[in-house]
Amino acid sequence: MLLATVLGSAMAFIDGTVVNIALPRIGTTLSADAGGLQWVVNGYTLTLASFVLLGGSLGDRFGRRRVYLTGVAWFATASLLCGLAPTISTLVAARALQGVGGALLAPGALAILQTSFGGDDRMRAIGAWSGLAALAGAIGPLLGGWLVQVSSWRLVFFINVPVAAAVLVLAVRFIPESVNARATGGLDLAGAAFGAVGLGGLTYGLTSWSVHGSVDQPVVVSLLVAVAGLVAFVLDQARSPNPMMPLGLFASRVFTAVNVVTAMVYAALAGVFFFVVINLQVVAGFSPLEAGVALAPVTVSMLLLSARSGALSARIGPKLPMTIGPLVCSVALVLLSRIGPEATYLGSVLGPVVVLGLGLSLTVAPLTATALASAPEDNVGVASGVNNAVARTAGLLSIAVLPLVCGVGASLTDAETLAPAYRTAMLVCAGLLLAGALLAAATIPSSFAAVRASR
Repeated sequence: MLLATVLGSAMAFIDGTVVNIALPRIGTTLSADAGGLQWVVNGYTLTLASFVLLGGSLGDRFGRRRVYLTGVAWFATASLLCGLAPTISTLVAARALQGVGGALLAPGALAILQTSFGGDDRMRAIGAWSGLAALAGAIGPLLGGWLVQVSSWRLVFFINVPVAAAVLVLAVRFIPESVNARATGGLDLAGAAFGAVGLGGLTYGLTSWSVHGSVDQPVVVSLLVAVAGLVAFVLDQARSPNPMMPLGLFASRVFTAVNVVTAMVYAALAGVFFFVVINLQVVAGFSPLEAGVALAPVTVSMLLLSARSGALSARIGPKLPMTIGPLVCSVALVLLSRIGPEATYLGSVLGPVVVLGLGLSLTVAPLTATALASAPEDNVGVASGVNNAVARTAGLLSIAVLPLVCGVGASLTDAETLAPAYRTAMLVCAGLLLAGALLAAATIPSSFAAVRASR
């Protein structure tokens, strides 16, 4: 069961990061500018963030295993289309379809573990899931960088097909079906549509702003559409008899706080994984394989330490790990901001990356466990979907906003422009992590018993 959920989750996670390694080659092959390359990332994250709540609701109503299997098969088909894409527009469209598959499978993995394990075993399972997913994350960039360097960026997508086939076999054999007996009635399709329109307009407007300026008419129109869509989404969730994101969940102070911390942490991580691998290639002159290997210590640390971190937080509570972890990560990003044209791996990259891995190992398992524990048991699928949606939305907006804030301009392949923008991006992300640590210290309870009591 763990292997089936880990491999499926890893596909969705890796395709949100490993593609960054291939961006310079994709830009050259398909003649794409900075906006096009941002959309290769954002097209996937947009649909994932927009529909992950619907994916959680579908799993609660129609069976978590059934929806998980559907998401895996969808993801594999979309990955095949990505690998065959002849133009940047086709690739972005295929990436959007891939994100829908990710939205179906992502909330299901954690909901399956939450409902299949009990007591301390649940924390150990979530910790093991974090660590094993980190192993897949470590292999992914390494394999992706190697494939890009020796063959083609297209293989980064094709490799998902045999992995998905293995997940389907394992899931059919070992994952039990589970549903939320209280989840009745229709689906909130209007809410899903409003959310997609709001996030889509916001992403398009912010991405285009960095290229065309704030007074460009399509930018202004898309941002106005975004505001209307997001307001309509909130109103729909308040009035719908079957909301995707029940606003009552946020009556829990802990659930609200942990999701705000999630947004800060994952916005920072999205900026790191987007900018570091591009900066290493464009500014520091690393090869795609070297750039892919560069961040491997992050996921190796998570593999070795996440299960232990989950067990530790079960004993001492989530507050301390969720405070110290982001603080350590923020220090790592300040160090990473110094990577420039003369950077070497041992002298400039390895140390900060190891520190980042240690910080994330402390953070991820207790953060995830707290988000699930602070929601009622019957709404675990919805809570997992909300937390996934928050993380993905934060990453989506981070990739849209950071190039604008940092002044990267219309090109991500010009070293002279990218170098100062990269430094600014790392410092902004470090600030987000620091803010997340302070919020966790102020709002997260010291024990999981107190977290459950806050429901």
